[in-house]
Amino acid sequence: MRRVALVYPNRYVGGIANTGLQYMYAKINEGGAVCERFYSDIFEGLRSVETATPLKDFDVALFSLQYEMDYFRAVEIIRKSGFDGLKIAGGPCVMENPLPLLNYFDAFFVGEVEDHIEEIVNARSVEELESIPGIYTGREGRVKRVYSKLGRHIEKEIIGDGAYGRCFLLEIGRGCVRRCRFCIVRQIYFPPRWRRKDLLPEIEDEKVAIIAPSPSDHPEFREILQHYVEEGKQVSPSSVRADTLSEELADLLKDAGLRTLTIAPEIASPALQEIINKEITRENVLNAAELASTRFEKVKLYYMVGLPGESFEDVKAIVEQAREVKKLVRRVEVSVNPLVPKPHTPLQWAPFGGKDDIREGVAELRKKLEYIRKESKKAGIEADVSSYREFAIQTILSRGDRKVSQLLEGVSYRKFEDYLRAIDVDSSLPWDFIDHGYKKARLVREFEMVMETIKKTL
Repeated sequence: MRRVALVYPNRYVGGIANTGLQYMYAKINEGGAVCERFYSDIFEGLRSVETATPLKDFDVALFSLQYEMDYFRAVEIIRKSGFDGLKIAGGPCVMENPLPLLNYFDAFFVGEVEDHIEEIVNARSVEELESIPGIYTGREGRVKRVYSKLGRHIEKEIIGDGAYGRCFLLEIGRGCVRRCRFCIVRQIYFPPRWRRKDLLPEIEDEKVAIIAPSPSDHPEFREILQHYVEEGKQVSPSSVRADTLSEELADLLKDAGLRTLTIAPEIASPALQEIINKEITRENVLNAAELASTRFEKVKLYYMVGLPGESFEDVKAIVEQAREVKKLVRRVEVSVNPLVPKPHTPLQWAPFGGKDDIREGVAELRKKLEYIRKESKKAGIEADVSSYREFAIQTILSRGDRKVSQLLEGVSYRKFEDYLRAIDVDSSLPWDFIDHGYKKARLVREFEMVMETIKKTL
């Protein structure tokens, strides 16, 4: 019987709240193999949660890479464990660009793995893996991303204290119908798919977390929410678009036990709207805040900084918008991250920090983040403001080739500052070998339109 290690090189709280890992765990164990879980904060990721069995005793190790910063821990687990079986990585980071990890894994799965779990688990060698759709070993000239239809939802899950609390994770959609220019989801999970209401399970647990990139865009979102509320469940969506929130929906969310309304304006300045194409206006945000004021305890707002064409005035607008929300809602939190110009997006060619001069862009980025941190504190607004350094490393690892694996060996990220610079649209890209089904020329046109817009406004 094959022994399969399912490795999440990050904390348990995030891994147990991952719908893909829940599905894989269930399907592998149903299929006749034995699957056990590994998390970086339990036995340092070296022994399984279920039986404390060492990783080196397993036949196959499947790593789920959700964030670029997880690469460091993944490499550490591989080294410390002494594991010498098949090492296969998957997840959104692999779908984005696996090249920085080629030295550490036998193969990568590019896509959604549901329809190929059994083949992967039963493969005894890299040669056997090579015949499976979506597998990339470094020898293929091109790999086509695999996607799955959303069938009936799994009935049983492991319930743990995860990012959404103790709850059943209900994935109602994959991909996104929106066209935000900074977001990788629109490409790597294309086409957007919704799971119909009749394919959702009856849930015994008291709390349900509704998962999708944009849950409130689901055509049956209210009906799904209403169904579980009527069953007496506490229901929490991963987020709600501000422009979809109405009095009726706000009341329903209150009845569902929601305490914190999470929305992601991303920017507060109308001048940047054409850059990101998010289409969330100031009026949308304030309307959502007003609806939240009598229904929820807190509003959490997500923003980004470091966009091309961004001025300090655009950053000040973030604090000003948060202050306006604070006038309506007692507790407000802002979460602010620098933009990572992700592969497969129209902004993939943009420089980190938004400036052609990288040193200048990073220096300004530091000032912007510090400004938001200080001004939020003055206004009594909770602030989760990220480090520019971590996001610079994310940019290098997401846009890098095999050379940047030196980062994972302890080399300073400053050696790779060239990977933070603007990229010429005519140059070949490390991730061009991944076929996500889109035409690169279309992304070029979008990026050039963005740059033309910036020139007109300067």
